[in-house]
Amino acid sequence: MIMARRRSFRLDAERIVLRLPQHTDFTAWSTLRAESREFLTPWEPVWAPDHLTRKSFTNRVYWAARASRQGSAWPLFIMRRDGVLVGAITLDNIRRGPAQSGTIGYWIGQPHARMGYMAEAIGVLVHHAFTTLDLSRIEAACLPENAASRGVLEKSGFKYEGVAQSYLQIAGRWRNHVLYSNLRLDRRGRTDIR
Repeated sequence: MIMARRRSFRLDAERIVLRLPQHTDFTAWSTLRAESREFLTPWEPVWAPDHLTRKSFTNRVYWAARASRQGSAWPLFIMRRDGVLVGAITLDNIRRGPAQSGTIGYWIGQPHARMGYMAEAIGVLVHHAFTTLDLSRIEAACLPENAASRGVLEKSGFKYEGVAQSYLQIAGRWRNHVLYSNLRLDRRGRTDIR
């Protein structure tokens, strides 16, 4: 189910809801990020010194609202149905015209890892991207040694495409990433193409 107004935008899945971050989420977000720091930092860009501050979070909330209004990104929190924040997923770099594509990025708090929440979030967001946003291609990238991220992408229908050299700065240094994509009209590997 999709709510029409952007302020109350939400995507519902079986156990979770995806929605834009709100100012009232600061404590839950900062607590989950702080508790999961050692779990997350090997896979993320270096956190700014003010990463966990209210001011930094407020800027994130404003950016999320602005980006969703403009249609350039959908930065969404992953909430369990009981209201507990478990992580976040963003459909970003939305390109229109002949590309009709976007990129997803995500994180999950350590207490909620390996419970299937991210696969559920990816599934509902990709469905929304293909059916409502009319995108044709969703891309994702992760470190080659991030077996959990590679597994959730493959489980979610993404296919391996190759390696991008020095793709992003992670943990303070340029790192290669494996690239994946999910295509709305995926014909890869089929022999009936005319």
